Amino acid sequence: MNQAGPRTLTLFDLLGRVWHCGAPAGALCFGGDGTAVAFACADGTVAVAAIEDPEPPETRIRISGDVGQATIRPRARPPAPLAISPSLHDGAPPIAAGDGGGFLAGTRDGEIVVLGADGAVRGTRARIHGPVIALDHAAAVAITAVAGSDAVQLCQGVGALSDELADDGEGEIVGIRLSPSGRHLAIARSESLSIVAIDGSGRAPMVFGLLSRPLSLAWREDEAWLACTLAEGGFLMIDCEGGRSGTVTGFPMATRDAAWSGPAAAFVASGAFRVAAWSMATPPLDGDMTGALVSGRAGLVAVESVAAHPARPLVAAGYANGQILLVQIGGRDELLVRPGGSAVTALGWSADGHHLAAIGADGMVSITAFPDRMFK
Repeated sequence: MNQAGPRTLTLFDLLGRVWHCGAPAGALCFGGDGTAVAFACADGTVAVAAIEDPEPPETRIRISGDVGQATIRPRARPPAPLAISPSLHDGAPPIAAGDGGGFLAGTRDGEIVVLGADGAVRGTRARIHGPVIALDHAAAVAITAVAGSDAVQLCQGVGALSDELADDGEGEIVGIRLSPSGRHLAIARSESLSIVAIDGSGRAPMVFGLLSRPLSLAWREDEAWLACTLAEGGFLMIDCEGGRSGTVTGFPMATRDAAWSGPAAAFVASGAFRVAAWSMATPPLDGDMTGALVSGRAGLVAVESVAAHPARPLVAAGYANGQILLVQIGGRDELLVRPGGSAVTALGWSADGHHLAAIGADGMVSITAFPDRMFK
C-alpha cells in the first residue's frame, strides 16, 4: 500500500502564523504601536492578532558548526487564537489604526467605536447619520475622517464632529484617505476624486474625473503624490505640488492596490501579470513610460495585491493563485514565501518591516515574520 511521504515545509509554514476567520476579510491594518494587526471580516466582525510571537523564527534557527548552514525548525505549538469583536457592520467594517495600540471601526449604526487589542469595544468616538462607509485616522494630529454615503465629516475629540466637508465631487462616496500629516483628505467617489485641504487654509478642493470606479487610495509619505486605483485596470496619479495628473490604463485586471516605495523611489501597482513599477524620477504622466522598472518575472497569473517594504527596495506581491512573493523593485530577484492557496487579496507591512500581514479570499489571514538575516 502506497503511503504519502511527509509534506515539504515552505517558508510560509516556517515563518508564518495562519488563522482562518469565519468569513473572508476585506482589509487589514497594523495598530499604531505595532503590537497588533486587525482584519475586517465580511461577517461584520474585526479579528485582531498580536504581533508578539511566542516562537519567533530567531529562536528556532540553528547554524551548523561544520558548514555554517542555517536551518529552522517548525513551530512546536499552534498560534494563539484571534481576538474577535462583536458584529459591527453588515459587511466588512471600515477600520483604521487609532491612537496608541487600539483600532477604530465604523458600524452599521453610524458609530465610530474604539476597539482594544482583545477585540472588545472600549468606547464610542462619534456618531453620524447612517452606516459608516469609510474612515481614516491621522495620528499626527489626532483627527479622524468619517464618511457616510453622501458626505464626510472630521472628528477631533470625543463627539466633536465638524460640518460636512465640501468636496465638489460626483457620485457616492467609495473611500477616503487622510494624508500622513493630516493636512489633506482624499475623497474617492464613484465618478470623481477630490483633494480637500483641512489645514484651515481655505483652498478650494482639487477635483479629478475617474474613468472607472475607484478601488484604493495611496498617499506618498511626503504628500507630494497621490494615487487612486481603478476597477477597470489602471490608476490615476496626481502630482499634488506640480498640479499635474494622468491616468494609466491598459491593465488586464482590476488594479486593487498601489504603493509608494521610498527606498526605491518608485511606485508599484497590482493588476498585471507581474508587479508594475515606475521610477518616480520619470513618473508615468503624459504617456511617458520610460520610467517603467522591470520587477520580478512575468507569468500567467495576475498580481492581486502589493505592499512596499518600508525600509528596503522590495515589494510583497500577492497573486490570484495564492502565491506570495518578495520582489526586488527594478530587478528580477524574487523570493517565494507562499507557494499557493486562495487568492491573496490584501497585504501590509508593519512599520519596522519585520512582519507581513496577508488576507486570502477563503478567510485565511496570516502574519509572516522575517528575520534580519534573510535580507543580508
